[in-house]
Amino acid sequence: MVNQVTLNVQGMSCGHCVSSVEGSVGKLDGVNEVKVHLESGKVDVTFEEDKISLDVIKETIDDQGYDVV
Repeated sequence: MVNQVTLNVQGMSCGHCVSSVEGSVGKLDGVNEVKVHLESGKVDVTFEEDKISLDVIKETIDDQGYDVV
């Protein structure tokens, strides 16, 4: 089943932040799409629940140095 969530992420402030989050999350197996909205501090993620959990996605963002709230 495909799921779409919007996460609130703190600490993103520049283009590098966008490419870091989009690149790392986008490489995960089961993630179909990831879009960072820098101005609002939000990240839209479309993923397949049977392949990857939301916790893994949040952990991947956290590993890049940003806080999912």
